Amino acid sequence: VTESGDDASSTLFEVLERSRSLGFLGPGPIETHVSHALVFGRATAGAPSRALDLGAGGGLPGLVLLCEMWPSTEWVFVDSQQKRTTFLSESVEVLGQSDRVTVVTERAELVGRDPKFRGGFDLVVARSFAAPAVTAECAAPLLRPGGLLLVSDPPDGPADRWPGNRLSLAGLEPMDTVVEDGVHLSVLKRDDSAIDRLPRRVGIPSKRPLW
Repeated sequence: VTESGDDASSTLFEVLERSRSLGFLGPGPIETHVSHALVFGRATAGAPSRALDLGAGGGLPGLVLLCEMWPSTEWVFVDSQQKRTTFLSESVEVLGQSDRVTVVTERAELVGRDPKFRGGFDLVVARSFAAPAVTAECAAPLLRPGGLLLVSDPPDGPADRWPGNRLSLAGLEPMDTVVEDGVHLSVLKRDDSAIDRLPRRVGIPSKRPLW
């Protein structure tokens, strides 16, 4: 039996409440968190075939986009912490979405080198993964040429968080900035340059960032 829209949304809210009780989600109404997550979906031209949530542990925006936005997109949720991926796996099952989600417990640097994932995604989303240079280095190798990286930025962040001359080192170029409902997103596009050396070994992107 397929859940009705209202029942499915109710289950999603319950899952996100559990995320907060586990310390994975910050304060504020669940409705606001969901609304903010949906901005990621509206920042793209259409539904991706394959998408990856980088640092997906709290379930945002991945679980919301999975349930509320793109009913046919295949997802990979990546987080390095077992307790977070256990929560994600349980949540995906509760939401009845196990058939189109793979949950991976691994460092992003290693996922980016895995042939199963490297260069295989139309979209990577990152809500609160890491500093810009680290996010770019870890996300870009996962994208196919022309794929998009959507990153949530702090509203008061510096204007040069994503410098074009440095982004090119990661095979990315700035495309757009989306400001909606209090959410600030940077939209970056994977170019067709070779970035065979990226990502570097675990820990190196943060110790010696590209910028």
